[in-house]
Amino acid sequence: MDDLEYNLLTLFADGGLMMYFLVLCSLVALGVIIAKSYTLWLAHKDTETVLSDVRELTEQGRLDEAIQRCIETPGPTAAILLAGLRRIKDGKVREQDLEQAINTPGTIELGFLERGLVILATVANVAPLMGFLGTVAGMIMAFESIAVAGDVDPTLVAGGIKVALLTTATGLLIAIPTNIGYNFFVTRIDRLILDMEQGTQQLLNLVWDMDRRGDLEMVRQGGAPNAAMAGAGVGPARGGTRGSSSTQASQGEPASPPAPTADQSVKKNKPGN
Repeated sequence: MDDLEYNLLTLFADGGLMMYFLVLCSLVALGVIIAKSYTLWLAHKDTETVLSDVRELTEQGRLDEAIQRCIETPGPTAAILLAGLRRIKDGKVREQDLEQAINTPGTIELGFLERGLVILATVANVAPLMGFLGTVAGMIMAFESIAVAGDVDPTLVAGGIKVALLTTATGLLIAIPTNIGYNFFVTRIDRLILDMEQGTQQLLNLVWDMDRRGDLEMVRQGGAPNAAMAGAGVGPARGGTRGSSSTQASQGEPASPPAPTADQSVKKNKPGN
């Protein structure tokens, strides 16, 4: 063990000044990887449970208990459900408020999930470059030794070549696991985005059902409340600057309000490498 420690310290010293920067990069990457692993695990671990519990509670009309369940559960899916349930809790909601309740938490939670990925991408790109810079410095030292001695002696250039190889190897050893960690976290975030879209769709289905039963009054952007007219054959018009549309109610059932799709609720912007 002592010999191994001595060898590592010797290699670090032989690598030159660039080794300090490479070690700093490795510590930063390690810290981000540990923090992101815990954060993403915590964000996903109760997702299926909270979706199931909220669905069951809302079907029974127990909105207050569903809200409390979302408050007690960490994660982006619970945050989206919580924001939407609070909007429809009083039985009346404006259409633009409901859209905002879905879009805003999704954007905030996505930004939180992606925090730190830029650091990993930067380390994965910069560490090999630092290694190559150390390689160039080592080769300069080797040729300088040859120029001073006026003769090509292997013992003269060995030190510079050793520096070149050590820094290159260290840079690659740091970049490879960092890049693997980055791609793994991107995959996990993609999965969490699907969870968020599932929560959004569940919330929209709840609003749809409540409006159809008459338990929720949807106020359009134009200010007119949503009047469900059974048997009228015409659904509510979508006002505001987005234009208007009408939905034919089938078989005499009251039309339900059009809702924003799940794809519109969450937008994913990955940090570039």
